[in-house]
Amino acid sequence: METNKIIDMAESNLIHTYNRYQIVFDHGNGVHLYDNDGKEYLDFCAGIAVFALGYNNKKYNDAIKAQVDKIVHTSNYYYSEPMALAAAKLVKASGLDKVFFTNSGTEAIEGAIKLAKKYAYLKDGSTDHEIIAMNHSFHGRSMGALSVTGNKKYQEAFGPLIPGIKFADYNDLDSVKALINDKTCAILFETVQGEGGIFPATKEFITEVRKICDEKGILLILDEIQCGMGRTGSMFAYQQYGVTPDIMTCAKALGCGIPVGAFVAKADVAKALVPGDHGTTYGGNPLATQAVSTVFDIFEEENILENVKEVGKYLEEQLELLAKEYDSVKERRGMGLMQGLELNIPVGDVVKKAMDAGLILISASQNVIRFVPPLIITKEDVDKMIVILKECLQ
Repeated sequence: METNKIIDMAESNLIHTYNRYQIVFDHGNGVHLYDNDGKEYLDFCAGIAVFALGYNNKKYNDAIKAQVDKIVHTSNYYYSEPMALAAAKLVKASGLDKVFFTNSGTEAIEGAIKLAKKYAYLKDGSTDHEIIAMNHSFHGRSMGALSVTGNKKYQEAFGPLIPGIKFADYNDLDSVKALINDKTCAILFETVQGEGGIFPATKEFITEVRKICDEKGILLILDEIQCGMGRTGSMFAYQQYGVTPDIMTCAKALGCGIPVGAFVAKADVAKALVPGDHGTTYGGNPLATQAVSTVFDIFEEENILENVKEVGKYLEEQLELLAKEYDSVKERRGMGLMQGLELNIPVGDVVKKAMDAGLILISASQNVIRFVPPLIITKEDVDKMIVILKECLQ
């Protein structure tokens, strides 16, 4: 079908919640996407940090195809081998104890909130517990996830949201301390803020919050939906800080394209949820968990983390050089292959020029270009990206 006909059909039938680029992607290979007219694009978006293994990975594709031929869905009334394997691998990789599989990152946040509230309820029987979240955060668009998202523009039209949510300033320990009281049951934040502008947690902030949580019996919930699964150079970003959360949420690259998320918890916290407390029809089905299990295998076999460390450092160096060269660049921030450039010029214009030149970039708030490419990119790919980006910044 011709590109304009596909776009017209989509616009005629879809609710208009996205301002899409006038592009129809047809297929991908490695770190490149190809549109319906055959144009090649170097992808530094990876489906918003999802396609960590790049496009058309044979082992991944073969595993998904084989599972489709076996069984796709049975519901959570029964067990499956892919679910058992995926759970074991996620537990091992996270350093936590128990997993609940969801269909998305938003649902993982919903589950984490419910778990925290149930855990607190079992301790004192109260139903008025509070959660401290962060300003400029993003955790999803369902009502619970929206309630802990510290950005009014996402919330304004959808009130009232769930009560008992207070917002501190990210990396500001005093602002967190000021909100803590005897009703506080959890402190929730992204280990690296993504949509908020690519801000990593400082070492002092995350370690001191962990200490406060331990002292006061408060749960620490870390959102690793975007920054997890190897993106920062460790399987999960918190592992570089020497802390372990009580609950962690992940998604995006967990399934590398198959919709799947999870919340993972310490054993003593996880046992708060019992049969009837939480559920999902599709979550943890054999297809999704086969994807998860295969992703962990490929990460190990192809030394993905080593590539992230090496190429992530190179990307950081090249972006620093670019920031020094161009007055239009205010600052570089990030970890590994999750980087951001804050600009003094409209970021949308730069992203559009890059797209026209065959480079896929995305933005984040505070006028930031967000770089979240497939984790298999090479230094040569970085060099090509920098050449195009410089042309767009001229």
